[in-house]
Amino acid sequence: MFIYKRETYESTWIIPNFVLRVEDLSHPGASIFFDCVKPKEALKLATITLVLRSFNGMAYTFGTHETKEINFSLDWIKSSEARAQDEILGVLAHEVVHCYQYNAKDTCPGGLIEGIADFVRLHAGFAPQHRRPRAAEKWDAGYDATAYFLDWIKKRCGEGTIRRLNGYMKDSKYGVELFEKVAGECVSSLYTLYCEHLEQAGKIPHA
Repeated sequence: MFIYKRETYESTWIIPNFVLRVEDLSHPGASIFFDCVKPKEALKLATITLVLRSFNGMAYTFGTHETKEINFSLDWIKSSEARAQDEILGVLAHEVVHCYQYNAKDTCPGGLIEGIADFVRLHAGFAPQHRRPRAAEKWDAGYDATAYFLDWIKKRCGEGTIRRLNGYMKDSKYGVELFEKVAGECVSSLYTLYCEHLEQAGKIPHA
């Protein structure tokens, strides 16, 4: 087992130590990870415990308000070898968002939680190449479907809109008025306009 620790430094943000734990250095995914990522530069916005180990799936994050742990599958890294660096940094960006985003006192729809995380991944430049804007059955279908919807809202309402959306969920429970506060319209109306926009732009209307 390999363990890497990074010390904290002076900052206006409270930044804990970064701990990287690799449970199987002989796994091919571990070699790919270290070929693509320098531990000191892997997480620029947060410092948390990152565990690299073999398991089914991609990654998940858990913890308390003070400590967070990201578990990242070495098997997933191995399966993504063709575009390993972008995939690793994209997954890390997504999971680190979960360490800092608000969830409206545990009332936020899960699809919005995942959509905001993928929105950040999209704007970090690490969205998977096969993902495109699409009209899912629901606006909060999550991940890239919701991320591109949020991106459209940002372009419509201005820079910082999604940041404000997240900020409103710090101290308040989720409600339909949330989108009206940040975007001026209810989310159902916004999503109807978004789907119309996709059809007019020749995008895939449903997925």
